[in-house]
Formats: sequence, structure tokens, C-alpha cells
Amino acid sequence: MSRRCELTAKGAQVGHKVSHSNIKTKRRFLPNLVNVTFLSDSLGRAVRLRVSTNALKSVDHRGGLDGFLLKAKEAELSPKAVDIKRQIEKKKLTAELAAQA
Repeated sequence: MSRRCELTAKGAQVGHKVSHSNIKTKRRFLPNLVNVTFLSDSLGRAVRLRVSTNALKSVDHRGGLDGFLLKAKEAELSPKAVDIKRQIEKKKLTAELAAQA
């Protein structure tokens, strides 16, 4: 399983571990990923995603999973998140059409 956030596309970075004698050896800085179950208001079901803790704050700030995905660019999202985003857009569109009729 890749160490990449499904919502923000944060991944591992490469840097140096620097010893007391200033010897530099390569190391990886891994994102803080957690498995989270989000509740989608428009879909009416739970969605499990592997996201960074920073993305959790962003989702909460944007008003939940639906608000975050509708504002997010598809290039940054994982294929699973893009599929969920399209389902949400489809539900919103059908709800608007039903409200107009």
C-alpha cells in the first residue's frame, strides 16, 4: 500500500538524517496517514479513506467530505476519491432537478 493521502496526494519526501558529526545519510519523511470513515451527507453512507491528519483538518474546515470533494481538483484525488466525488455530483444534480420539478 502506498504511503499517499487519498485526498491531498501528500506522499513521502526524501531528506537527510544529520548526525552530531554532520554526516548526512538519506532518509524518508513519511506523511501521518490514518484510516478514517467519513459520513457523506448526500450519499447517505460511510466512506473509508486513508488520509493524512492535515487532510482531516481540511475536510472539517470545508464542511465535511462532500464540501471538500466538490471543491477539490480531480488531479489531486485518488481514483477512489474521484469516483466518490462523481457520485456526490450526480446525487446533487438529481436533487436539484427534483427540486425544480
